Amino acid sequence: MHVTIRPIELGDIAVAVTIIREGSFAPETENIDAADAYWAAVLETRVRRGDVLVAELEGEVVGVVQVMIFPHFQHTGGWCCELETFYVREDLRSQGIGAQLLVAAESFARERGCYRVQLTSRNYRVDAHRFYQTHGYDQGSQGFKKLLEG
Repeated sequence: MHVTIRPIELGDIAVAVTIIREGSFAPETENIDAADAYWAAVLETRVRRGDVLVAELEGEVVGVVQVMIFPHFQHTGGWCCELETFYVREDLRSQGIGAQLLVAAESFARERGCYRVQLTSRNYRVDAHRFYQTHGYDQGSQGFKKLLEG
């Protein structure tokens, strides 16, 4: 199955947010009516040398990944890439779309001189862990997150 991977456009926001909601552990935090806020995040990501990429199949957005690029205060200040918000539409998973999106994100990072790509994945996403390991990712770290309120 061949998909087109391209930078997200403003008109893709509602579909991308729907895909995120269906795969999120906290779908209530996503607001499909807040396109401007999501678009602002896209523009800020681009200012910082990254982008939000979408996978398009037969003219329809079916996957999304945010590719963030930052200078790492390790590895002699080398450029690092963090993948966030990596989702493929639920009914199309395990068909190669995520693999093509991942390859495109890695290529994007290489083009920007990154020495490493990193990501986190929720502990309960066992299928996702298998996917990342199949694509050469090492589960050598334990990730932690804390929500900041107020």
